[in-house]
Amino acid sequence: MSGQKRNAGAQSGRLTARPFRDTELSDLLFRACHDLKTPVRAVRAHAELLLRETAPTDDRASRLGFIVDGAIKIDLLVDALSSFSLALRIDPASFRPTPMDVSLRTVLAKLEREVRGSDAVVIHRTLPRVRGDPDRLMELLERLLHNAIQHRGPASPHIELEATKQRARWLFRVRDNGSGVEKADLQRIFNPFEHGPNHSAGAGMGLAICKVIVERHGGRIWAQPNNGDGTTFFFVLPAD
Repeated sequence: MSGQKRNAGAQSGRLTARPFRDTELSDLLFRACHDLKTPVRAVRAHAELLLRETAPTDDRASRLGFIVDGAIKIDLLVDALSSFSLALRIDPASFRPTPMDVSLRTVLAKLEREVRGSDAVVIHRTLPRVRGDPDRLMELLERLLHNAIQHRGPASPHIELEATKQRARWLFRVRDNGSGVEKADLQRIFNPFEHGPNHSAGAGMGLAICKVIVERHGGRIWAQPNNGDGTTFFFVLPAD
């Protein structure tokens, strides 16, 4: 009977849609982002050239400013989607021992200007070695630190990182004193295109990328509001 049903479905010409695999979705996003980068940056570059040649009092100046601002936002979104596509293609077969202390030092060197400019203080205890993709785990730390600095409160950012062993895994904590997250939004903030209090900042993909990176390593990530100001982000990764 089941065979007759399958034949009947085939004869009727109806096809069952096959969902995209992560690798296919990753390839699609990566190619689309690659094709968008050049025209978007060309639009921005030419608009900036025209803006420099236009008097500030000219009506065209404000219109060109809108074009430049729009191109910058699209460029940020394209970069974020490209990073999202790379996170989707993480292959556990390529995992290797990754010292998170070394990764953090590299991230802090990369974010030195941002840390200095915001008078941020980053305190970290000895971080462990885990098993995973070194590039993506470095990106995970970078995005969480950037998020803490970007969504600062009235005081200078104060960020603490630590990790504790839980059997065959490590529980990481990234605590900040920033603007905080409402309890109702603790799950939503990990969705793509969700923005924090400063809606104009970024593409709204940072925490979504963090979530994909952690989940592709067999872990999970979540957030909790602090008793005082700010938020603590937790994530779990397999031990080496």
